[in-house]
Amino acid sequence: MATSAFCVQLDSFALNPALPVIRAELHGSAAAAAWAVSGYLLAAGSLMPVAGRLGDLYGRRRMLLVGLVLFAAAASLCALAPSLPLLVAARVLQGTGGALIMPTGLALLTNVSPPGRERRGVGGQRAIGRTLGLAGVATVCGPFLGGVLAASVSWRAVFWLTVPPTAIAALCALRAPASRAADPRPLDVIGAVTATGALACLARWLQQPTDGLWGAATAVLGALFVRAERRAAQQQRDGRRSPVPLLDPSLFRNRPYVALTAAGAVANAATVALLYVLPLLLSRGQGWPAPGAEPALLAPAAALAAGGPLAGRVRPAAAVRVMSLCLFTAAAALCALGWAGAGMVAGTGSAARAAAALTTTTATMPVPTETTATMTVPMETTAMATTVTATTATTAIAATVAAAALGVAGGLALAGTQAVVRRERAGAASGVTKAVMTATAGLGLTAGGGAGPSLTLPAAACLVAGGALVLVRVLPPGRRH
Repeated sequence: MATSAFCVQLDSFALNPALPVIRAELHGSAAAAAWAVSGYLLAAGSLMPVAGRLGDLYGRRRMLLVGLVLFAAAASLCALAPSLPLLVAARVLQGTGGALIMPTGLALLTNVSPPGRERRGVGGQRAIGRTLGLAGVATVCGPFLGGVLAASVSWRAVFWLTVPPTAIAALCALRAPASRAADPRPLDVIGAVTATGALACLARWLQQPTDGLWGAATAVLGALFVRAERRAAQQQRDGRRSPVPLLDPSLFRNRPYVALTAAGAVANAATVALLYVLPLLLSRGQGWPAPGAEPALLAPAAALAAGGPLAGRVRPAAAVRVMSLCLFTAAAALCALGWAGAGMVAGTGSAARAAAALTTTTATMPVPTETTATMTVPMETTAMATTVTATTATTAIAATVAAAALGVAGGLALAGTQAVVRRERAGAASGVTKAVMTATAGLGLTAGGGAGPSLTLPAAACLVAGGALVLVRVLPPGRRH
């Protein structure tokens, strides 16, 4: 499962830097090439609730194997695609495989190694935490690896890279014990179709907030989904034979589950904003080109990847409390990062003005006074450079603290929710949590509006979410559903 999660996350993030190369080779437009990334993410995010429920009903190991085979086959098709439309179609198919892998695999881990067995070294919390840690490595190194492969080998190598590990993961999954929910009723097809459509429209709306058509489609499909689920649940209470609701309404009466899922969505959006904004801040502050910021990203990347294993060591009873602490820490670190970034940009501008003043002075002053001018202005330039260096260090420290806190928060959202639901509903719960986190990831990039991504709103969202979790902690605990 750890290998599978690594491959899914790698193909989520590694293709962005390769898009210009893909456009040049396959002769497509920028908008069409972007669908090679968007199609994958839309398919993966919108199908996860259905995939999780399919795993509960028809067997988690079976659905995981189907997802792995589909993912590897689609990756091969992507690597062999002769045209851009075929590449996009294969990416949608690959996203479908990824949707089956993540929720069913996490639910399978929960049932094979239930939470609460950590003292014997096989607890599901730690297993899920290690899985998410390896996925975090793929998240942070995916763009760099994709850019290197596209420039030095071929963009097709990005897909070939994931085929052998996925095949090995499928062979390993054959040895896992099968598990499923003991319910003979079929899936709620109407609920599955409307939920998938609503999530897909929501993701597109978050990418294009000004397009009201996607927002209206989300509202209509969401209303149809709620109506279908209520009807199926009512038929079930009346004792009539009906399809299994895609989402049991009782799941949303589980306050710890709802709180951890919502907080995980906030943390994921903040993580996306951090990973996007940090290289821009470093490149502005140091005058580096964007690829030159990688050395300063190593510490935040390592902290983010370590978040999963750390989250796996948190006891289920303490998950909400630790999540709130992580969000408060992330809010403070993001605010400090925004302040340091503003100082870096301002310092760089002041240093540039000082250098311009030096050039003007030495060009216009008489020779006898030139020495005096060049002694005064370089002192200002040196002071500004020292300020930039100090704020760069502050940026690196704040980014590392924020990445560590957000990494633990993201891990808790998946590992913690598995611990507060019944094992027979682990697949549906995992699918909903992962879909919510995926759908809201785009908020991290649209938070700044026309000015681009900003860290102010993610910091405020983390602060509000942390306060909400404190209220959940104070209120009497609900039942596990």
